[in-house]
Amino acid sequence: MSAAEKSPHIPVLIRPLIAAVSPVSGVWLDGTFGNGGYTRALLAAGAEKVIGVDRDPLAFEMAADWVAAYGDRIETVAGVFSKLDEYGSDLDGVVLDLGVSSMQLDLAERGFSFMRDGPLDMRMSQDGPSAADLCNDADEAELADIIYLYGEERASRRIAKAIVAARPLTTTLQLAKIVEGCLPRAKPGQSHPATRTFQALRIAVNNEYGELAEGLMAAERALKPGGQLAVVTFHSVEDRMVKRFLQARSGNTANANRYAPETAQVTPAWRIEKRKAIGPDDEELAENPRSRSAKLRVAIRTDAPAQAIDPALLGMPMKKKKGGGKCVVYFMF
Repeated sequence: MSAAEKSPHIPVLIRPLIAAVSPVSGVWLDGTFGNGGYTRALLAAGAEKVIGVDRDPLAFEMAADWVAAYGDRIETVAGVFSKLDEYGSDLDGVVLDLGVSSMQLDLAERGFSFMRDGPLDMRMSQDGPSAADLCNDADEAELADIIYLYGEERASRRIAKAIVAARPLTTTLQLAKIVEGCLPRAKPGQSHPATRTFQALRIAVNNEYGELAEGLMAAERALKPGGQLAVVTFHSVEDRMVKRFLQARSGNTANANRYAPETAQVTPAWRIEKRKAIGPDDEELAENPRSRSAKLRVAIRTDAPAQAIDPALLGMPMKKKKGGGKCVVYFMF
């Protein structure tokens, strides 16, 4: 039995999430099925059915022994949540947990963890170019930009130079050692020096920011009036994107990006009852230290027509093209 199978997964912010969206009823879509924690909690709280979506085939392999017990109350879909409106419509609720699944972190062979040696992979879908491909094929400037924009790592140029000099890279501990050599030793209580670099590469490999922008718009299309969207984020960029999306589409632009161009007032597509994000309480922090950076935002769909929104308005990390061209977002190849 693997570590992922032996370690119970604790869904982050599950108690405040269920409290915020109660009473739960109807059909919900869990866009990040993972270990099934949110799906089971929604069913226990009163959902008639949950559509569980995940791009990682391992999620459904691990759930096979318990999903069947729910019969047609659970429908599983192998796919990405950026297309969630293709998997369900007129939904009562959508839940997105943007953190990396514990089953992915715990399995060394998936290549997400800098604490376990394994192939430098990081692909959630187990398909397409890997983190090793990115480290070995991207030029130094592109690597530096990815590490800085997606990991908010100040030493990005130094790290990118060291990665290029060490090519070819094939394992997680090889990369972690390279990053450690570029940064001061972490003090007690500080995160591992490789944390931000691994985060940046994972985001690039899986196009996580692009998925989030598209997923928020897909949720707006899929939810019926009165339907609820609950999003759990784990770092500032994700939370900023969710916050600005809801601000812009709820008609509240007072605190939106001051550098973004002015946009015409729109009919609010969302109602936000709690402006401030919900974080973990002391009990959850004691139970699950991983929850310390988590934030939950909840919004209620109105009957206004769904509309697309420019991802640039959401604060998605972008890099100016040379010569003053349009901003571009780094995706994997």
